Amino acid sequence: MSALPALLLLGGCAAGDVVALEGWGDGDADVVDTAPPDDDPVEPAPAGSGCTVTPSSVRCGHRTFELDPGPLDAARAVHVAVPPGPPPPGGWPVAFAFQGSFFGAELFFSGDEGDPFGGLHQARVVEGLLAGGFAVLAPETHLGGDTFWDTNVPPYSFAWTTSPDHRLMVAIFDALDAGDLGPLDPDRLVAFGISSGGYMTSRMAQAYPGRFRALAIHSAAWATCSGALCVVPRLPAGHPPTLFLHGEDDLVVPMRTAEGYERDLRAQGTATDFVSDPQVGHAWLPAAPGAIGDWFTTP
Repeated sequence: MSALPALLLLGGCAAGDVVALEGWGDGDADVVDTAPPDDDPVEPAPAGSGCTVTPSSVRCGHRTFELDPGPLDAARAVHVAVPPGPPPPGGWPVAFAFQGSFFGAELFFSGDEGDPFGGLHQARVVEGLLAGGFAVLAPETHLGGDTFWDTNVPPYSFAWTTSPDHRLMVAIFDALDAGDLGPLDPDRLVAFGISSGGYMTSRMAQAYPGRFRALAIHSAAWATCSGALCVVPRLPAGHPPTLFLHGEDDLVVPMRTAEGYERDLRAQGTATDFVSDPQVGHAWLPAAPGAIGDWFTTP
């Protein structure tokens, strides 16, 4: 997400080590700015979310890990929130949350009324997923979240396995498999994201077949598309069921690009749904929290 549409579309440790910056069991290190304003009454949070909720704000506690993808790459922060209480056998299912351009991943856990690009709705998506029994894992883009994903940026758009973001994803998968990011189930993964993060969500279907059970792509299209420039190739047969969300007034990523992608998925028999809003541009839809939660939890 960005006020710069042209840019927005671009979407000390040994390799593989994970350092808990705000580790499991710290007690007081996992909650980030959870206090609501004094004049904003706290509402009961959804059962099991563990978030602090008011009519105009959401704060969800999380822990931050530093993950080093390899000797060629700078370390990246990976933020993880889990529902309160003991995890289910095998760990919590995990929803990957991919940020939009220039709006860091930590914003998934904190939203206020009036935030740009519907940021409050973004935080409500996370709140709803936590209430539904999902952990939420949000990695940062390059430079601490101040950039965008590699997925549709040449040369990585067509040589994905050479990209720093691919190496990051492999490091995250390895950390999940090893249990280094907490009680998370590496075999029950879903993913969602907006704008550059929506293109990155699509990349999960192209690059990591069988890893993700469902996707939700907001204000974006196929992994290598960029705004109005969009050619959807022959899609993989094992493409996960995919929900699309789009503002009809989106001048940055035309809705027709997502519609073409969704139409091709339906034609090959992949489960899809499309949620749009005629009053929204390039921003989170008010319907996103309920729609994404339902999509990921409906068999």
